[in-house]
Amino acid sequence: MSRCASRWRKREGRWRGAAATLALVGALTACGEPVSERAGPAAGWPTWGGPPGGTRFSPLDGIDAGNVAALVRVWTFHTGDVAPGRLKTSFQATPVLWRDQLLLCSPYDRVFALDARTGEPRWIYDPGVDIEAIGGGTCRGVALWEDARATSAGACAARVFVATMDARLLAIDAATGEACADFAPVDLTRGLGEVRRNEVRVTSAPTVIGDVVTVGHLVRDNRRVDAPGGVIRGYDARTGALRWAFDPVPPGTPPLPADADGPRYHRGTPNAWSTFSVDAARDLVFVPTGNPSNDFYRSGRGAIDHYGSSVVALRGSTGERVWHFQTVHHDLWDYDVGSQPTLVDLEIDGRRVAALVQPTKVGHVFVLDRETGEPVFPVEERPVPQSDVPGEVSAPTQPFPTRPPPLHPSGIRPDEVFGLTPIDRAACRRALGRLRNEGPFTPPSVGGSLEYPGVAGGANWGSAAWSAAQGLLVMTLTRLGTVQRLVPRAELESLEPNPPIEILFPQHGTPYGLLQSVFVSPWGIPCTPPAWSELLAIDLVRGAVAWRVPFGSTRGLAPWPFWLDWGVPGMGGPIVTGGGLVFIGASMDGQFRAFDLASGRELWSDTLPAGGQATPMTYRLRDGGRQWVVIAAGGHATLGTEPGDAVVAYALPRGGGQSAVGATRTASTP
Repeated sequence: MSRCASRWRKREGRWRGAAATLALVGALTACGEPVSERAGPAAGWPTWGGPPGGTRFSPLDGIDAGNVAALVRVWTFHTGDVAPGRLKTSFQATPVLWRDQLLLCSPYDRVFALDARTGEPRWIYDPGVDIEAIGGGTCRGVALWEDARATSAGACAARVFVATMDARLLAIDAATGEACADFAPVDLTRGLGEVRRNEVRVTSAPTVIGDVVTVGHLVRDNRRVDAPGGVIRGYDARTGALRWAFDPVPPGTPPLPADADGPRYHRGTPNAWSTFSVDAARDLVFVPTGNPSNDFYRSGRGAIDHYGSSVVALRGSTGERVWHFQTVHHDLWDYDVGSQPTLVDLEIDGRRVAALVQPTKVGHVFVLDRETGEPVFPVEERPVPQSDVPGEVSAPTQPFPTRPPPLHPSGIRPDEVFGLTPIDRAACRRALGRLRNEGPFTPPSVGGSLEYPGVAGGANWGSAAWSAAQGLLVMTLTRLGTVQRLVPRAELESLEPNPPIEILFPQHGTPYGLLQSVFVSPWGIPCTPPAWSELLAIDLVRGAVAWRVPFGSTRGLAPWPFWLDWGVPGMGGPIVTGGGLVFIGASMDGQFRAFDLASGRELWSDTLPAGGQATPMTYRLRDGGRQWVVIAAGGHATLGTEPGDAVVAYALPRGGGQSAVGATRTASTP
């Protein structure tokens, strides 16, 4: 008996059933035995969300439940764009694949083209963003467009679009990394009026439909009532000329007169900071929107939030509004729609429905008709608690989906608060007793209100993944509370918040600032019961949860012996594959994991070199070739995970069971 077989025999008694099979695969790989990969056709990853409809699905099945335990790290590339302790950077990028190149952006908005087989840099484009002045950076992705009129060898026949932290839209030649000379760089602050330092930025990938590149922008929350507006615009992909603009003001609002610089847009309107989805056949762009300013107090602003916390369908060629659906009325909780809409086709009662699925921070999942915006399944308007703040008029009802029903707990009772000991549990119970606590739509108050789910969700920008074959929608759900206290303006100067647990927002132009805090014990442990994060799969046709598991471990986040699989918060999303797998990083514990799509059972994990708060992607470059899985690992500034600058690629070992980590490469600007 070989030494390898001997080691396996000693372990065999501790492992049984399916777990034993997976362990055997891992043991044989470590001993140099080959692991087979099912051959299949090539498949790419053309946009941030995979297909333009944002399903985060790949048909690749070379890696599956039978061999994923043998997955190894093959190469790691370092962007060099990280400055721990000095700048607040978050590396959340998901690459797109063009031919044999991975295209992605760093928190400094530099764009990289990497050899998809080796991780070697082909070119690097530096837009010259002053990250020091901005004070940190995030770039989740770039968009790719190929000009049907151009010859394949022509300059900028394929273009990479990046929207930057200093609010510019740029076009780059995908083949060379040179700026496209015929595309005039776009100043996205144009038409917004006064823009203060760091007030407007873009963190998400632009979206291409036909020959139009569409883009929104982020407006910093809770700074002032007259903040720049959230106009959504479409630009000519060849020239950069403005093709259309959708100013999200209430219907009937007259447009502002243009000035010498062109069109002007209303201030304080909802912005669109997340990623759009596209139905090219219907010429539709689906836009998730945020809140008007300020998030937590909007007395006297009328219907300014008509398009707030909604999904809006726009005609891609003209920008015309086709329909919109509001997920939260008069949103006073920062429950903006962060998830990219997911476009799916469902078979319901014998009829084919082109649907849009919209997860929300509230833990709701709305299933809408893609052509009309009407709910596919019933949505009920239910009475909710009312504001007791003078001048504020909250919405009397809120929309609740019935299929699937709300996924997040509807509140927390005193007997449900959590603590590691009776001491901190009692402290949490006392804190809860001082707060308004009437469910997910408890309005902010001067005395303090519990918001549960908190401002991070529920579901956030990590979005959902869809497998049509199984009819399953996979997503994460965060289960933490935040406390919102409106502070009279006369008290603001004397108030000293305790960051990062407490944040003070000025909300200029209103009678109140806002003190926002995480609902934790004096020991910094959540007062809400675990799991604090879940991974779950929803059968959309049945409208029921197929499975849900705690997502993430406290290992490395808490002292031993409190290393438990309780589920920990995170940022980032899942992908699903034809091999029946879910791949996801996201969790604060720094692990990259693979789960069985059918059951939710964890099959494999690897410790990343830094926090994996990004959504992975997968591809195969040629028919019969190797399937790759890639994730950015560079941490998340707000979560406080390990900072870094790594792009990590995984594959099954070849022939002799290669298990060594590939060469590490660091880029520098040419």
